[in-house]
Order: sequence, then C-alpha cells, then structure tokens
Amino acid sequence: MQTSILIVDDEQDMLQLLKRSLAPELNCRIQTATSGESALKIYSESTFDLVLADIKMPGMNGLELLELIKRNNRDQTVVMMTAYGEIDMAVLTMKSGAYDFITKPFELETLVLRLKKALERTTLLKDNLRLKKECFETAAFHNMAGNSREIQRVYETIRTVAKTDLTVLITGESGTGKEISAKAIHALSHRNQQPYVAVNCPTIPENILESELFGYKKGAFTHATQNKIGLFQEAHHGTIFLDEIGDISPAMQTKLLRVIQEKEIKPLGDTKSVQVDIRIVASTNQNLREKMDKKEFREDLFYRLNVLPLKLPPLRDRKEDIPLIANYLLEKHCAKLDRPLKSLSTELLETMQTRMWKGNIRELENFIIRGIMFSETNDISSENVGITPSTHVKVDIENKFMSLSYKEAKDGALIRFNTEFIENLLSQWNGNITHAAKVCGLERQALQQIMKRYEIKAGKFKA
Repeated sequence: MQTSILIVDDEQDMLQLLKRSLAPELNCRIQTATSGESALKIYSESTFDLVLADIKMPGMNGLELLELIKRNNRDQTVVMMTAYGEIDMAVLTMKSGAYDFITKPFELETLVLRLKKALERTTLLKDNLRLKKECFETAAFHNMAGNSREIQRVYETIRTVAKTDLTVLITGESGTGKEISAKAIHALSHRNQQPYVAVNCPTIPENILESELFGYKKGAFTHATQNKIGLFQEAHHGTIFLDEIGDISPAMQTKLLRVIQEKEIKPLGDTKSVQVDIRIVASTNQNLREKMDKKEFREDLFYRLNVLPLKLPPLRDRKEDIPLIANYLLEKHCAKLDRPLKSLSTELLETMQTRMWKGNIRELENFIIRGIMFSETNDISSENVGITPSTHVKVDIENKFMSLSYKEAKDGALIRFNTEFIENLLSQWNGNITHAAKVCGLERQALQQIMKRYEIKAGKFKA
C-alpha cells in the first residue's frame, strides 16, 4: 500500500513545491491543506502515515493542530516545520508529541531524510499492531516466536530432525532458546507421549552427576540405603535433554559415549547393564571443536552427538523478530503475573532494535518482566525497563548547535555520535573490543583507531 502524507502550510507556493518534490522522492500519495481547520477536515476523512505541518499559520496554528490530532490519535506521526528563530515554539511542539521538526529554509535532501525516518516510525507502529494480533498464532510453533529467515530455517530443521530418532546437538549462545528447541523436537516426534527429561549438567556436582544419570543399587556407597532409578531410565521410550554438555568432565564423557553407542547404562553398584530406549538431544554454548583441539572434549563423543546439528542464531542477527518476540513475552508474563495486558511504547521498540542483546532472548525477557512490574500506566517505556532510549539524529538545541557554523555543528555531532555509539557498544560487551568490533561490522584494528581518536578507554567498561 502506498504511503500517504498530509502537508499543511498557509503558503500555496510552498505546498506545491513540497508536493512536487516529495511525491517522487518518497513514492507517496500527498494531500495538502492551507489551514489548520481544513487540515482537520481532511484528516477526519482519511488515514495518513505522516502529517507535515507548518507551525506559524493564521487561525489555527500548527501547535493547536498538533494537539487536536494527538487527542484523536496519539500514535500519529507528526513533523513540524518552523522558520529560523522560532526554536522555542519548535521545542514546545516536541513536548506536545511531535516526532521531529525541521527549520526553514531547508534542503530537499535533508527534508527527505528526516521524513523517511519519521515514516519508519509509522511502519514500526503498524508492525507492532499487526504483531500483537499475530503473536500467538505465530508463536504457536512450540513457544518460539519469529518470522525472520534465520528462525524459519530453525523451524524447518526442527521439523526435519523431529521425525527421526537420531541424536541432535543444539548450539548457540546463552539465552537463544536451546531448551525450548529441544522441547519442540520432542513434541513433534513420535515419542511425544513419553517422558521428556531435562538435565542441566553444570548445576549437578560431578561426583553426583553419574549417580543422577545412571542411578545406583542399594549399598553402592555410603548413604545409598535404597535403589535409585537414574534419569536415563526415567526417560525410557522418551527424550533426554543434556543441557550444556560441554561442561561435563572427561570421565563422564567416556561413560556417556558408551550410553550413546550401546543404548545401555549400568547403575552404580550393579553388575548388569540395563537397556534404555531413548532419544538424546544435547546442547552447548561452547565451541566444542576448540575444546577438542585443547583435548578437553572427546572427538568420538562429539561426532556421536553432532549427527544432526541445530545452530540457533543470536538475537542481534534477527532483530526484525524483536517486536514479535517482545509482544509474545509481554502477553505471556502479563498473564503469569496476573497483570492487565500492557503495551510496549514505540520508542521502547525502537530502542530494543538498536541493542546488541548479549543475553539474547533471556535478557529481553527480563526487560519485559521489569517493564510489567514497574510501569504505572498501560504503556511500557524505556525508563520503566532501565535502558537508555534511542534517538533519531536531529539538531541538538540544548547544546547550542544552532549558534554554530555548519562545519562546527557537523563536527560536534560526529564526535558525539562516535563517542556515544562506541561507549554504548563497549558497555554492553564489558569492554571486549573483539566482540564489539564483530557486532558493529568493523575490523578490530579499525575500532581501536576510532577509540584512540576519541580517547575512549575499554578498561572502564570491563565488568
């Protein structure tokens, strides 16, 4: 559907110039009004993605028009135009809900850039509304949300591997959804009516893990006063999920290899082996190939586990899924916490899509829960979840950019951008320059050169 813009200005020549110039640049349908009163009439009869209005007009001025539009539709994206010297009025319009303002006279290229940014905000709003309607239907893929190409590949792999009894190794960073993926594999398999047993390997002390997995006979060791069935036997005919398998000891790796090869276990203190019919799904957030090179992980075990690999993408590689995931988590936790359903502000969604999300979906989920608990209204803002809002690039009035020459203002904005961007990046990655460079698409040396130029020290960001 073609974008629609309403332009309001009492100067007919300006209206015609803007209509002629913007229609091809923005590929949009444009309607015009020469007064605030006529603009309101047109606005009431149509839907617009953007309203571009002059502030100073006879009769109803731009500020009054803005207030009436916002009263009718608080999410409407409005950009105000003002003559140089009316900056105080422009700042007032921002406080009244305008998305941006631009001073006259302006260059067409600058205006187009700013309006494109404003239209992106409208698109995000529409997507947010659509995703709210779609989130449960889309998330019906076994509590996994997302429409991106990356996550669609994950869905397809899960559907494929679920049809077999072969061992699956799920890899990915912490918080990417490895256990949810394992549950989905089990739910889609022919074993779905049988037990699903999850074992978080790092949380069980090494001297206890063996007895937990394999069980033991009465008298096998001190305090073994009765027989105990191990988790492998509990998962008989079903699926056992070995979470973070990269953390188990070499001795346990050897014993696990036998289970995979022979499909049998020997409880501690028993002389006989017990056959088990299980499907093994394992996961790790570590690079097992690197551990193999260091002789910390057995090669034969790795190749037994890695029959059907499933790699989960980090959240930063599928940022287009963030609104859908966020809305899914919002509805889920509002219900869990017995709170009325809330909404995520557009500003918060924009901010979420600029973060690196080192903790992936788990980190995002924590922010959503925090927002539900601390927002006093139905709208959750960046302040409610404790993150700094993102801002689109505009002239910074408070820093007196307007009193500077073009070159001085541009240099100042460039310094501020580089400093804030890189410091925010290093903060999220605890001063790790290698990771920071990777996620922002720079070579490590290039990032270090920029840091040196702006005197940014990585050390102050280390945890």
